[in-house]
Amino acid sequence: ICNDLDFFLWSMYFCIFLIVYLAIITENVLLIRVVYCEKSLHQPMCVLLCNLAVNELLGSTALLPATLINILSHTHQISVSFCQTQVFVIHTYAITEFTILAVMSYDRYVAICHPLSYHVIMSRRIVKLIVFMWLYPMLALSVVFVFTLQLPYCGRTIEKLYCLNYLLVQLACTNTFIVNIIGLLSAALYTAPQLIMIFYSYTHILKICIMSFRKSKFKALRTCIPHLLSVINYATGCFFELAQGRLDNRHMSYHTKLFLSLYFLIFPPLLNALIYGLGTQIIRVRLIKLFTKCK
Repeated sequence: ICNDLDFFLWSMYFCIFLIVYLAIITENVLLIRVVYCEKSLHQPMCVLLCNLAVNELLGSTALLPATLINILSHTHQISVSFCQTQVFVIHTYAITEFTILAVMSYDRYVAICHPLSYHVIMSRRIVKLIVFMWLYPMLALSVVFVFTLQLPYCGRTIEKLYCLNYLLVQLACTNTFIVNIIGLLSAALYTAPQLIMIFYSYTHILKICIMSFRKSKFKALRTCIPHLLSVINYATGCFFELAQGRLDNRHMSYHTKLFLSLYFLIFPPLLNALIYGLGTQIIRVRLIKLFTKCK
């Protein structure tokens, strides 16, 4: 009976993860396709949105295919090199996601606070911003990840569905105090600029909205809602991940811990495409036209 129950549970997990992964691919690829095919959507905001969708495809791909293979495996074992690769991709996804959201907040700041010169400012800077969004996280993480690669590992078990840097460091045979300090300092340094950009942008946006007429105020805030929801969605995932990794979670049930650990890599990729697809009028109209043509 126990074997039948285990088989049923693993089969259920496999189906759920497969459906979620296919949904993430469909939503984000559809969003990229709509923006690419519609010339009216070739705007800085939509270009940044496409970059966000690409990053979310990378983040979910770092987790879900490996999880599906692991579920089918009887041993649930992975190699050290695969774990290290997964660590690098997942952490790069995390920093890139936050960086893109910060740049998108800057885009909203320019659009609302400098509407007359918005297209001039963003058209001059969009290429530089895109290069920065992708290069900065990879280079920043590489500096820290070099220390992790040099560690000898004695432990063999990671009590999580995927590999993270601090979990890999915990398996080391040597003293990891310096590596842990470098990791904590780098986490602060890599998130501070993005936080400053987001708070700076929305502080000025709120000032403009307070001084604006009611109709203009509502229109300005409405353009920010999808981005704010995406930031909240991602911040929630980060909070769950940090809370589970740093606090005592022995009292939590297995399913609670599973949900908290997966939120970070599943819900932002799954929900952000829906948030922007349904919450941004110009994209929503194009999506409706696309589905109408298909019918």
